[in-house]
Amino acid sequence: MAIIRNVVSEEGFNTDLALPFELRLADFRLAVQDVYDFFFDVNSTLQTKGLQRLDDMLRPAIMSGVLSDMLTASLAKHSRSLCENKYFNGHPDLIVRGVYSDNAVKAGDQGVEIKTTRKSGGAVDTHGARNQWMCVFVYEVDDQTEPATQRKPMTITEIYLGHVAVDDFRKNARGELGTRTATLHKDGIAKLRESWVYRRPLHRA
Repeated sequence: MAIIRNVVSEEGFNTDLALPFELRLADFRLAVQDVYDFFFDVNSTLQTKGLQRLDDMLRPAIMSGVLSDMLTASLAKHSRSLCENKYFNGHPDLIVRGVYSDNAVKAGDQGVEIKTTRKSGGAVDTHGARNQWMCVFVYEVDDQTEPATQRKPMTITEIYLGHVAVDDFRKNARGELGTRTATLHKDGIAKLRESWVYRRPLHRA
């Protein structure tokens, strides 16, 4: 069975949402389509060699990291005012072009942090509570359908972009490795969900 090319639905975008930093809904649509096209191209090649899809090869944490990096790069490409933060592991991922020296900053406030998660509703762990513009992409990976050649392509189901504050987070207990994280609490996630950019139409699979 041929690999399916996923296509972003024209429906589902929130035309009433005021986006920051001169972002446009088209920027999100094009960025997601860039990712879909990449997965189609790679998976088509893998299939001809009798190999697993990239979706099936990558562990969830790696998949989220790959998607975050790809969506950050694609949004930067299509955005009129944002570019990638050139500071390694700097915050936020996207910054306003020209505001910081060499477009690099360890911790800035002019830009958008990009997160990805499989959790419907956009709840995602962060490395710390901050006042920030945060964009969360929710995605699905079909790892259940058999045979595997009939699995649906990876799909972005929800996108949220809102301004959150330190008080919107709860601190999580340290894990075994001592990593400290923070997650939006009940009211914080409700606040983010009010600023939804995209929700997959219900009639779509």
